[in-house]
Amino acid sequence: MTDTEKLIKKINESGLKKGYIASKIGLSTYGFQMKVENKNQFKAEEIKKLCLILCITSLQEKEEIFFAE
Repeated sequence: MTDTEKLIKKINESGLKKGYIASKIGLSTYGFQMKVENKNQFKAEEIKKLCLILCITSLQEKEEIFFAE
């Protein structure tokens, strides 16, 4: 389960638009939003790309955002 608040905070800190991020990981803006809101799950490859785009380098931070309980 994705920690929506932490992910949105990272997106806002990056200064990038959600539509741009979505296109970079191969999703529509709507599809990306559905995953951010936990209505669908991110695939491993999408998480990998998001970490590169949002400069998430710490394994702990990655786990806190994308593997929250």
